[in-house]
Amino acid sequence: MDNLQDRAIHRGVLRSMRLCIDYKQLDKVIVKNKYPLPRIDDLFDQLKGATVFSKIYLRSGYYQLRVKEQDVSRTAFQTRYGHYEFLVMPFGLTNALAIFMDLMNRIFQQYLDKFVVIFIKDILIYSRNENEHAEHLRTVLQTLRDKHKSEFWLREVRFLGHSVSGDGIRVDPSKISAIMEWKLPRNVVLQTVRKRVLYIATSMTKLLQKDVKFEWIEKCQQSFEKLKALLTEAPILVQPKSGKEFVVYSDASLNGLGCMLMQEGKVVAYASRQLKPHEKNYSTHDLELVAIVFALKIWHHYLYGEKWRIFINHKIIDYHLGKANVVADALSRKSLYALRAMNTRLALSNDGVLLAELRARPLFLQQICETQKNDSEMQVKRAQCESENDSDFRVGSNDCLMFHDRVCVPKDYELI
Repeated sequence: MDNLQDRAIHRGVLRSMRLCIDYKQLDKVIVKNKYPLPRIDDLFDQLKGATVFSKIYLRSGYYQLRVKEQDVSRTAFQTRYGHYEFLVMPFGLTNALAIFMDLMNRIFQQYLDKFVVIFIKDILIYSRNENEHAEHLRTVLQTLRDKHKSEFWLREVRFLGHSVSGDGIRVDPSKISAIMEWKLPRNVVLQTVRKRVLYIATSMTKLLQKDVKFEWIEKCQQSFEKLKALLTEAPILVQPKSGKEFVVYSDASLNGLGCMLMQEGKVVAYASRQLKPHEKNYSTHDLELVAIVFALKIWHHYLYGEKWRIFINHKIIDYHLGKANVVADALSRKSLYALRAMNTRLALSNDGVLLAELRARPLFLQQICETQKNDSEMQVKRAQCESENDSDFRVGSNDCLMFHDRVCVPKDYELI
């Protein structure tokens, strides 16, 4: 164990050793504090227009809070060296993080959203120019006297895994080197990677499904290398400007959804996710609408009250050529649409010409009703509802079999 700790510290995986007591039994009887942690995206949105930064790290921050005298005995722990009790807040308590975050926000309440960003023990001071920054620093340092692990007057600062500057936000270079050193997963501990990226690693995440043998094939290797490349070559994200027009690009495929938010030709944010099981049965135009809803939900705080346009490479909505919509297109797919997903039918005419027909489905309900008549299971249910008065099934006005108020869809390839 000591050798593992030494190697972890040497490689930078562990920065230092800290005492942490196992308070699982105590945590079970503590009333949970549901104090919300801030969203990192919201914190970065506050940095619009800032060019000068200073960062303060509160070393041993939890130890700045005293435990109530009547609760000191509850923090007791025993070692071979004796019996000990904490006089200050220890690591490992379920509410420690929430209490500390609440304290920091109360201390800097009048400066939040103005020139101070707080995330647990990290404090970021940001300003538009040097004169303004001098005043902001003076204000913050009147409250905080411990300057250990602080950095001042920076044009670029590393904060919450990102490198923040006046030019925008990019991935922290130190995190890039760690990503490039990722080793190939040997078992289902791949879950730690899955939490970071959902879509690009589609072939890898399939290994996490039940009753699936873990086999690292060439396709998995390609996804793994592509994942590392995309994470290390992420574009610089600019801070959005109020009053400027936004442009949303969205795209959908049989594998996932992808979208990108831009302003003045520069990327503000991008996102993607895999399709949910029921969404894989959607037709193409329905999937494109799902992609639009996905984009508008996650970026509504940017778009609300602002002028914006949305582009999608589907003619039914607002066509934007796939070659021009390359980013959102790449976020959503690895291959072209299947013809079936586009409701495309191919037919060979008498003169040998191959015709392609793209059809919408305005008579979809009628098609379901016709298919029910040829489905043996549906016929049994129809006979059941005609012979029983209290059946959950019924025949609707359009002669379609219903389950309460829902249409029964047969297991037919053309309908799914």
